[in-house]
Amino acid sequence: MSDVVIEREAGVVTLTLNRPQARNALSDDMVRSLDAAFASGEHDASVRAYVIRGAGEHFMAGGDVKDFYARRNNPAEQRRDDTERMVHQLHLLIYRMRRAPQPIVAAVRGGVAGFGMSLMMACDLAVAAEDAFFTLAYCHIGLSPDGSSTWSLPRIVGTRKAMELALLGERFHAPEALRLGLVNRLAPTATLDDEAARLAQRLASGPGRALAHTKRLIDASLGNTLETQLQMEGMSVADCMASEDLKEGVTAFVEKRAPRFTGR
Repeated sequence: MSDVVIEREAGVVTLTLNRPQARNALSDDMVRSLDAAFASGEHDASVRAYVIRGAGEHFMAGGDVKDFYARRNNPAEQRRDDTERMVHQLHLLIYRMRRAPQPIVAAVRGGVAGFGMSLMMACDLAVAAEDAFFTLAYCHIGLSPDGSSTWSLPRIVGTRKAMELALLGERFHAPEALRLGLVNRLAPTATLDDEAARLAQRLASGPGRALAHTKRLIDASLGNTLETQLQMEGMSVADCMASEDLKEGVTAFVEKRAPRFTGR
């Protein structure tokens, strides 16, 4: 069985990390399966949004420490080479997620540690169970962070707080994650998946081209000059103006009804 279960309903692709016996710790199969899912959806107009969730009681415990332990006595150069290969594949996945035109929602419960936090931050929106807990954790086993967390974290919480979370690796809980902006909203544990599904369906029913442009514009903004950002905004809004969704949106507004967007 794959380490990722893929389900599809009404334009929403739900990706369930499926190693509950290991708190959904990362595996090569998990990376390959997630990458393949985002690759296949990149140019598929019928895919309108994604949800990433974890099977069982936890979202993701990060890297598989038992695997690290099993390889601890391999020659140092072999460990270096193996890690560079693994991280290269991991970072291709993160890049593909950020390049995906569809919004990605993380539904996190239980433990969210190490790469689990990196994966959550690579999503566009995050809903957390009220009893979820978080730690960047890398420092506890002698690792520096990966998975784009050193890019995402300062942009979300600021440099000083990012230093604290990364250098100390302290555990914090869902209300603090909400306060810091790491998650967008909290939900009771029992209704977390329903809340994430509703949010994803709302996005899937939205103007797909406009949402894709919005995601791209916000991602680019902190690295752009004002002039470059204004140019990107102008090109994006012009492209939206030429879309079928724009015609539907303004017609629905004038007719005082809910729009029926198709993503075209």
